[in-house]
Amino acid sequence: MIEWSRQGQAHSAPWRSESGAPAPRRVITADDTLPADAAYRLACEGTGLLWTGDFQNARMLLQAMARRADRKARPSRKNAAPAPAGAKGPEALAQAFHLHRQAQGQRARVLSAVLIPLEGDYSIALRRAPDLRQACTEAWGAATGERCVVSLRELLGLVGAHEWRKKGVEIAALGAAPRNRIHPHYGVFSPVRGEYVDLVAQAPLPATTLAFDIGVGTGVLSALLARRGVQKVVATDQDPRALACAADNLQRLGVADRVQLLQTDLFPEGRAPLVVCNPPWVPARASSPIERAVYDEGSGMLRGFLTGLVAHLEPGGEGWLILSDLAEHLGLRPRAQLLEWIAQAGLRVVARHDIKPRHGKAVDAADPLHAARAAEVTSLWRLAAA
Repeated sequence: MIEWSRQGQAHSAPWRSESGAPAPRRVITADDTLPADAAYRLACEGTGLLWTGDFQNARMLLQAMARRADRKARPSRKNAAPAPAGAKGPEALAQAFHLHRQAQGQRARVLSAVLIPLEGDYSIALRRAPDLRQACTEAWGAATGERCVVSLRELLGLVGAHEWRKKGVEIAALGAAPRNRIHPHYGVFSPVRGEYVDLVAQAPLPATTLAFDIGVGTGVLSALLARRGVQKVVATDQDPRALACAADNLQRLGVADRVQLLQTDLFPEGRAPLVVCNPPWVPARASSPIERAVYDEGSGMLRGFLTGLVAHLEPGGEGWLILSDLAEHLGLRPRAQLLEWIAQAGLRVVARHDIKPRHGKAVDAADPLHAARAAEVTSLWRLAAA
């Protein structure tokens, strides 16, 4: 629960956090008179700022706090510590990654201090507040009638996800517009990095009778396989949001009749001549449920796919592993480790198809992980029983 006092009266409401962040231990009311410097200082101390003023001013305050957080995280060249000898090795790269993640987490905690009260129907009783009820309903389900308090930063994330869902992401490999757009739902990783989709679009199919899509997400790879002529795709995921998102997209694209969706961990029962998996690429702990599409602690999904693949391949079948080597360039998982897991699983590499990323961070020299991102290659590993 969030508890606060206003005009001598005590108030409370349930705390809602999609990321699982704990509620602030201390909460004060804040309005348009609060300077950005004071707000930032209070947020750094762990104080929650329950907003009672103009909603648009709260957004401006959040932007001002973000600028201060970014300035603090960006030390001047004059005061920067010299790099230690041999700082380009894997251990130094891994340390840089973990420090970057730590800084991201601290920034998120500070910027999550601006709090917004939501009414029981998801409306916001603040001046100049937009109507965000549809965005909240898409993310959280129907309103329960109970008031709650949320982070403004997280609330704006819902708005961004709502806009992506309306607009969709154009996937050239799916064919001509307008039937080539994927509409990601809140909490489901958007296929904005289209290079991995291109790999699946170009690799030679071992058969067109049946395919398994492990970790369906938005449904983009299942749709692509169906468009390529695969007669039936069995697609799995553990996340109900992903399954609902995939069902929506497959229906929009006109291929729902050829894709069966199952809520299960990794593999469905049986065997297929083609089994496709695009697991999270970075072996690190996710700090929120949404990050599980990017971070795979201990390479759990990757290893689970490799270990179980032989038992789910038809004779002569192939398993397609779509994986970036970013973890290798960050010193988090060496190539030798991946090859060892492949061999231990009773698999051999039939072929590997590579592609360079096209996203903006690959060419952004200001990115803290630029050296690793610039060297990154995404691969489709075609695997078969040894």
